[in-house]
Amino acid sequence: MESSNWVLKHASILLVFFLSLGCSTSETLTRSLLDFVVTNTTVLHSNFTLVSEFRMINRRILKDCSASNPFVKVNVTSNSSLSDDEFVTVTVTGVSNPSVSDWVAMISPSTSDVKTCILNEAFYLQTGDTAKLPLLCHYPVKAQYMKNDPNYLSCKKKECKTFQNGKCAVSTCSGSLQFHVVNIRSDIEFVFFSGGFVEPCLVGRSTPVSFANPKRPLYGHLSSIDSTGTSMRLTWVSGDKEPQQIQYGNGKTVASAVTTFSQDDMCSSALPSPAKDFGWHDPGYIHSALMTGLKPSSTFSYRYGSGWVGWSEQIKFSTPPAGGSDELRFIAFGDMGKTPLDASEEHYIQPGALSVIKAIANDVNSNNVNSVFHIGDISYATGFLAEWDYFLHLINPVASRISYMTAIGNHERDYIDSGSVYVTPDSGGECGVPYETYFPMPTSAKDKPWYSIEQGSVHFTVISTEHDWSENSEQYEWVQKDMASVNRQKTPWLIFMGHRPMYTTNHGFLPSENKFMEAVEPLLLENKVDLVLFGHVHNYERTCSLFQNECKAMPAKDKNGVDTYDGRNYSAPVHAVIGMAGFTLDKFSSNVKSWSLKRISEFGYLRAHATRNDLNLEKRTEKKKKQTSHLNNEQTTGQNQKKYNSNQL
Repeated sequence: MESSNWVLKHASILLVFFLSLGCSTSETLTRSLLDFVVTNTTVLHSNFTLVSEFRMINRRILKDCSASNPFVKVNVTSNSSLSDDEFVTVTVTGVSNPSVSDWVAMISPSTSDVKTCILNEAFYLQTGDTAKLPLLCHYPVKAQYMKNDPNYLSCKKKECKTFQNGKCAVSTCSGSLQFHVVNIRSDIEFVFFSGGFVEPCLVGRSTPVSFANPKRPLYGHLSSIDSTGTSMRLTWVSGDKEPQQIQYGNGKTVASAVTTFSQDDMCSSALPSPAKDFGWHDPGYIHSALMTGLKPSSTFSYRYGSGWVGWSEQIKFSTPPAGGSDELRFIAFGDMGKTPLDASEEHYIQPGALSVIKAIANDVNSNNVNSVFHIGDISYATGFLAEWDYFLHLINPVASRISYMTAIGNHERDYIDSGSVYVTPDSGGECGVPYETYFPMPTSAKDKPWYSIEQGSVHFTVISTEHDWSENSEQYEWVQKDMASVNRQKTPWLIFMGHRPMYTTNHGFLPSENKFMEAVEPLLLENKVDLVLFGHVHNYERTCSLFQNECKAMPAKDKNGVDTYDGRNYSAPVHAVIGMAGFTLDKFSSNVKSWSLKRISEFGYLRAHATRNDLNLEKRTEKKKKQTSHLNNEQTTGQNQKKYNSNQL
């Protein structure tokens, strides 16, 4: 969620005004003026990286403490080469005085400059940092405090470095940390600092470590290209720019199309964005190819790669049911991101992502899911490009096996003067480029990320809340035409999806989003949309059959306490906010609206089972007790307006 628009615009105007005074050198802006400008950008900065010591580490004053620590060495267990997915042990020895402020950063590429920066303080105000030069330039992929090793501060691992008269005159301490590393193609170096994240002082560096195969084809994920269920797109990442192949079915082969993006493709403003500057990481090459001639609701196997860069493992995958068939089981959620598998600090961490994706993987492994819809705020890389690789690694057990469909969110698209509806820097300068490259959806063109698709008895209309949706806009006219063309005899259920909600009781809701409701909500009623799914707010909330803030119909509870919406006499759509898949959960306002029927602030996802007669929905939540897990269900059922039978889960 963002703070109000006027605050963000106010901060942006202040920046433009003061920068227009001239800032070609670091001396041009006085210290007091610089501090004043940064004070007025706090909200702006916190909106897309949030203020914490680690997230503001770039452009910190960087001292050199190596001379005062002559015995320090940084060693990595994998001194030869790294595998595609492993935990490496980083051991720091020769530390004279262990401190709680000692830490280790994972830097990639290893050639990154962690010593000097361009001598222009004002040029980096978007970091929210007012430190004097020289500053730490390149943002670490991740970092850990040495105190994570319980034996470090107590110096249980002591080594004598100098003896006098047979006695130890100088002794040092050591400690070890584990870092989870996935193949991000470029060399990695581990750097030991003292002084914490606020006053980093460089002490020592490891020898750079390379990946055994930086060209390895990795992170394959599937998506549907149409409503037939006979073709599937596979997209994967490699360090190799030459076309590779998918081998699938009974001896079929298809070559990949290859693309990538560069720093020049990223957005920026008077202040450089993370994507354009300190958060940039080379994405390698993104491969994509279509598997055709498949059958809907069927299982096949594939592998991808080539003889010169290697092959993936053999993977079984399932095609979704064709549009117009009867049964569909799908999962939907928003705002997932990723959770580190180690104890590292990262620039953005979504604490629930790991547990949620594992629960979804269990559903997939049980053959209970035909497809997934991730409706915005995908990786939360927000300009720190290496984090896309970690996210793709996280979802791979799910996305490599079933259709993984997406919608764009504010943290993929929004940036100042980029054409976004909302003038925020939430994408960190990505402006939708990495998202659309990694997740090619069946859209009409680039930067028009809206589409529709049919699976089973459901027609999905997927929009971008970040692009112009006002009346008579290109997207509005597309939505109007798409929903009016739905054949309800073929697909009796119509589900509308996007990122930002029309209805939420969260107190941070932006007033400008009411304009979205005013423009688009009449189309939902006009076309008899059954269910509206949104994310953005990090909790779960379900409404009555709702239009213009009024309940047009209420559900009835069955004997099991399940809410049942009778759609035989259509009144209005049901809205559900499902942005609870990973990001820190939002609390609910005490001002509960009459249309808000169910509110749950727990990590989870929505699981749906659609037939031609019924649409059964379960809000799956995870609760941990004494390190054991179980799932609680919150169910809703709606009967299609043209059918009378009720067959509940």
